[in-house]
Amino acid sequence: MPELVIRGATVIDGTGAEGQRADIGIDGGRITAVGAVDGPAEATIDADGLVACPGFIDPHTHYDAQLFWDPWTTPSNLFGVTSLIGGNCGFTLAPLGGPDDAEYLKKMMVKVEGMAFEALDAGVPWDWSSFGDYLDAVQARRPAVNVGFMVGHCALRRAVMGDRAVGHEASPEETAAMRALLGESLAAGGLGFSTGRSFTHNDWDGRPVPSRWAAEDEVLELCRETSAHEGTTLEWVADGCMSGFRDDEVALMTQMSLAGQRPLNWNVLTVDSARPDDYRNQLAACEQAAEAGARAVALTMPVLVGMNMSLGSHCALNMLPDWGEVLGLPLDERMAALRDPETLIRLENRAASPEAGVFSRLTGWADYRIGDTYSAANEGLKGRRVGDIARQRGRRDFFCLVDICLADDLRTVLWPAPTDDDPESWRLRAEVWEHEHVIIGGSDAGAHLDRMAGAGYTTAWIGDCLRGRRLATMENAIRHLTDVPARLFGLRDRGRIASGFHADLVLFDPNRIGTTDPELVFDLPGGSKRLWSQATGIERVLVSGVTTVKGGVATEQRPGAVLRSGRDTYTVPLGSGCHRRGP
Repeated sequence: MPELVIRGATVIDGTGAEGQRADIGIDGGRITAVGAVDGPAEATIDADGLVACPGFIDPHTHYDAQLFWDPWTTPSNLFGVTSLIGGNCGFTLAPLGGPDDAEYLKKMMVKVEGMAFEALDAGVPWDWSSFGDYLDAVQARRPAVNVGFMVGHCALRRAVMGDRAVGHEASPEETAAMRALLGESLAAGGLGFSTGRSFTHNDWDGRPVPSRWAAEDEVLELCRETSAHEGTTLEWVADGCMSGFRDDEVALMTQMSLAGQRPLNWNVLTVDSARPDDYRNQLAACEQAAEAGARAVALTMPVLVGMNMSLGSHCALNMLPDWGEVLGLPLDERMAALRDPETLIRLENRAASPEAGVFSRLTGWADYRIGDTYSAANEGLKGRRVGDIARQRGRRDFFCLVDICLADDLRTVLWPAPTDDDPESWRLRAEVWEHEHVIIGGSDAGAHLDRMAGAGYTTAWIGDCLRGRRLATMENAIRHLTDVPARLFGLRDRGRIASGFHADLVLFDPNRIGTTDPELVFDLPGGSKRLWSQATGIERVLVSGVTTVKGGVATEQRPGAVLRSGRDTYTVPLGSGCHRRGP
């Protein structure tokens, strides 16, 4: 007698095949039958009218810290995510080498990943040393989802080099020590090696993070160590991920994959019809790597992520050319600069320059909407479009936006409407989704908590496929969210509904599946804020056959596991593809 039978669902198995009405039998956390499951069961779920699909796999998150105060990994769990990958971009909380390492990494994560210092300080125990100790600490929290972690370059450098990790290249002895420490971390279950060389990543003191100081030989040596461990992979972020790869970046990306004999994924590919050369350059870089025998895979999001901005705190606007030097000034000096018309003209022009790269999508000033305001002068503006206010006032859109923010001492919450929400951009995205060197992902869930709401891309995209733009079939969208990432990371027996696979499942109403608009809530340790959105239409989520979400609400059950390399993953050869349909 099976422990559980899900009866009468439309089963979409993750391969891209058309859905079929079937039952699903589950025993011992695994799927034992798909089809007609006759006879009694210890428990049953009536899934008539619902779709059953594999649990979604998020390949790029930063839940490394949040898991300690929120082992449910909200809100990703509510959006049907049953497995996720952390430790990306070179940023992890382990290993720790000296007594000051935790404090450095804590402050670094505040700056580079937008995590609240109060939450990191009060919500994370920081009582480990090795990477294995960290994984054990995560497992002790009994996560509700399956979680795996890359080993971050910044923590490795800091553990070996201490304060020298910033400002110095490693000596041969230090590189050897890092390689040994990485090997120990991978043997303990780290899923691979992640590093970052992006200009956007600076530490608490405004200096480049440790990984940005590494010579190429150091990076390649760490990739070589990764090749010695079963079921590992590589991940990086570089300047070219934002605005197109330089020749030297293409060469390094290729060499990393070849040295590690592993696929390398990078984040994030943005498609904009106004700047088609940028994403074509990035796809060409992946193709060049493949021609050399390597494998580079771009992550891209299938939806436009809800986010907010403020001129009073660090956000994506700081990344626009020359904006950082103005928005980084002390508040009084910043406000004085923003009252200068010449400064505003310079900022407006630089935002529209080719150097803005992917951040140019933030320049649709007229379509920004005003969020929370804090002054009598701005009363009644919440929810209004900046372009409409500007016409009433006879001001340029950008100048009007700055006027509003100055009236609130720059505390005004701004909700941008990206400029790439046009039909041609969406047509191009649909083409890119099927490119052999592209997979869906890049939510950054767990990071930039008060600025971005990327976790809901799973249900938002399926809803869009069913009732919106309909640029992909539901079956194909589910394949992209399940089987494709499972194959890229070599996750054993995950990503499909098939006999013998883990019973990680989502049951949803196809008429209602979607995502609510994000809003700010204050529910983090220390009263810190984050953007929050909710899934609609998710009836149940099961991890290892245990219901973790029911009726859109998380249960108390936490059956997730820490995914460890080798045990839970297999090595993915460079020549294999993750887009192949079917068995």
